[in-house]
Amino acid sequence: MKKKIIIIGGGVIGLCTAYYLTKEGHEVTIVERDTVLEGCSFGNAGMIVPSHFIPLATPGIIGQGLRWMLNAESPFYVRPRLNRQLLNWGWEFYKAATAKRVNQAMPHLRNIGLLSRKLYQEMKQDQELANFGLESSGLMMLYKTERVAEEEIEVAYQANKLGIETTILNREELHQVEPEAKPDVLGGVLYPGDAYLLPQVLLQSLVSYLQNQQVQIIENSPIKDIMLNGNGVSGVETASKVLKADEYVIASGVWSTILAKKLKVHLPMQAGKGYSFMVQDNPNQRIKTPSILCEAKVSVTPMQGQVRFGGTMEITGFDESINLRRVKGIAKAIPQYLPSYQVQMPDQSQVWKGLRPCSPDGLPYIGCLSKFPNVHIAAGHAMMGVSLGPATGKLIAESIGNQTPSIEVEAFGVERY
Repeated sequence: MKKKIIIIGGGVIGLCTAYYLTKEGHEVTIVERDTVLEGCSFGNAGMIVPSHFIPLATPGIIGQGLRWMLNAESPFYVRPRLNRQLLNWGWEFYKAATAKRVNQAMPHLRNIGLLSRKLYQEMKQDQELANFGLESSGLMMLYKTERVAEEEIEVAYQANKLGIETTILNREELHQVEPEAKPDVLGGVLYPGDAYLLPQVLLQSLVSYLQNQQVQIIENSPIKDIMLNGNGVSGVETASKVLKADEYVIASGVWSTILAKKLKVHLPMQAGKGYSFMVQDNPNQRIKTPSILCEAKVSVTPMQGQVRFGGTMEITGFDESINLRRVKGIAKAIPQYLPSYQVQMPDQSQVWKGLRPCSPDGLPYIGCLSKFPNVHIAAGHAMMGVSLGPATGKLIAESIGNQTPSIEVEAFGVERY
C-alpha cells in the first residue's frame, strides 16, 4: 500500500532510505535542518568496509582513551564536562566494552556490512543513478608497531571466522603491493572485499534521482516540535509549517537523540567530531589501495586525482568548531607511513568537520518504536554512515512495508536502552 512518508534528515542515511521507499512506490518528503550536501556524510572517507565488524567499545579502549586525552594531537578526546547525557553514555559505553558484548555484536555488524556492500553493487547497476565512483579496491590496514601488528592480525583471524577474506602481509610482501609505504612499516592486513566511493558524488546522485521521482526536499528546516495523536505521530512542525504523513523516519544523525526525547524515548548518542582534508595526488607516487594508518587512526582514500585524509574522534557535544591541534595530528602522522605525502598543515578553510552519531555499544539504531509504531529510527552509525547507508535504508523500507527484513535486526533495536 502506498504511504506518505516524511524522512527527517537528508544525510546519506535519509537519502538511502528515500531511495528504497520510492522504489516501493511511496510518496516521500525529506526535511533537512541544513542542506543535504553539507552534512556529516559529505566529507566522509567513502570507505565501504564489511571489515569494520568490531564496535567502537572494546576491551582496553577506556585505558587507551585516557592516555590519548593527555596528547593534544591524539586521535581520541572526550571533553570533560558535568553532563548527565554524557555520563549516562559513558557508563553504557563502559558496560559494552567487554569481550562478551563485542563477540555478540560482531556477527551483526558483519551482516549489515555485507548487505550494504551487496546493495551498493546493485545501485551501481541502477541506470537511474549517476555513477558515484564505486571501486572494489580493498582496504589495507598499515601498522608500525609489534603491539598493533598482533592486534590487527588477531582481527584478521576473527574476520576469517566470520567469512570475511583477508591477506596478512609481512614487510616485504607489503612493499611489493604498496611500494609507497615507509620501510619501517612492519606490514599490513588487506581486506580485498572492501570498496570505496566518492561520497559527495553519491549524495548528488541520490538527490538527482529523488528529485526526478518527485521527492520533495525541504532544506534549512529544523524540526521544532512533534505532534502526537493517540499512539502515533500525526505531524511535525518546522518554523514555517506543519507537515503530516502516515509514517515518519528520524534519520537526523546525532540530532536524532533530541527528536527522540520529544517522544520521551531514550536514544543515547554522543557526537564524535571528525576532520578530513584533501591534497593533490602525485601520479608518480600514488597510493594504490585505500588504507587505515592503524596507530594514528587516519584514513587515506584516493579520490579523482586527490587524496582524502581523515581522522580523530572528539566527544565534545554539539561543538562544530575546528580544533587545529587535532588536524595537525593527522597531518603529522601521514608521512610516518607514506613518506611521499609530505602533507602541509591545511588552512582552517580547507578542513571539513562532521559530527558522527555514536551509540554507546557501537551498533546503529534501526527500527520502529513500540510506543509510536509509525515512527522509525535510523541513526547511530558513527563513522559508518556511508558504509551502512543502503542497508539501513533497505531495512527501514522493509519495516515500513511490513516485509521480512533482509537480515536479523534485533541487535539494532531502537529501545534497547
